[in-house]
Amino acid sequence: MYYTYILKSSIDGTKYIGHTSDLKNRVKEHNRRQSKYTSTKAPFVLVWYCAFKTKEKAISFERYLKSSSGFAFANKRLI
Repeated sequence: MYYTYILKSSIDGTKYIGHTSDLKNRVKEHNRRQSKYTSTKAPFVLVWYCAFKTKEKAISFERYLKSSSGFAFANKRLI
């Protein structure tokens, strides 16, 4: 399975959207500051995730959530 997920920073409340095949490990990596983009905003709380059968679907949904209409959808319906 592949996952699209949303994290929320406990520091300033900013959100991060990503995809992975190992959700538990990926969240741990973010919280250990092993991800370059999110290293200054850790610790994170997992606020939402969705499982997909293919990597392509997970990436496609991640891209949608990062678009303006997807961002509005996520804030209104997911978190």
